[in-house]
Amino acid sequence: MEKLKLHTPDFIKENIEKLAELFPSCVVETRNDDGTLKKAIDFDQLRQELSTSIVEGPQERYQLNWPGKREALLTANAPIAKTLRPSREESVDFDTTKNLFIEGDNLDALKLLQETYLNK
Repeated sequence: MEKLKLHTPDFIKENIEKLAELFPSCVVETRNDDGTLKKAIDFDQLRQELSTSIVEGPQERYQLNWPGKREALLTANAPIAKTLRPSREESVDFDTTKNLFIEGDNLDALKLLQETYLNK
């Protein structure tokens, strides 16, 4: 019997590992709130690695900012421990339908569907 994963993938960790393979000099260690070590990216170093000239700070560009944007990005990339449960009694032709109705938080639902429907 195949065991179900109880968490969505940790995309931040996966992305850090991918960047570490390409740019090992940009990986640093930081401490979590509980004091354990974790890998992080030195973005100033990464920016310099990807530039053909000296990078001295943010350049002007169009962007959309709002209070709480950084926290929203962290929340969007954080793994969750939730699952989708079918409601057979409320469904019409549950076994033969190709449609799916999901009730719940939009971000959680999208995270749960992301791996299943990737590239489809």
